[in-house]
Amino acid sequence: MSDTHASSDTRREPGQYEIRLKGHLEARWAAWFDGLSLTPESDGTTVIRGSVIDQAALHGLLSKVRDLGLPLIAVTQIDPKQMKGKER
Repeated sequence: MSDTHASSDTRREPGQYEIRLKGHLEARWAAWFDGLSLTPESDGTTVIRGSVIDQAALHGLLSKVRDLGLPLIAVTQIDPKQMKGKER
């Protein structure tokens, strides 16, 4: 029987993500989001930025966003080179 999923022993680097929410979150919420950075923007949104180890971790993060009850505006995977200027 053949395996339909390709497997590889190569290790993947964590993905860099920006998650934009409608509304502002205080900095104290960063601990709940595993230390990701939270940036309140002037347009009334909050951007959560940082490394997410894999898809399961991303789904867990999105579950936390759902539990907050704030509307999700966007989830964007970011090129790590772009993250350097945005970390706060």
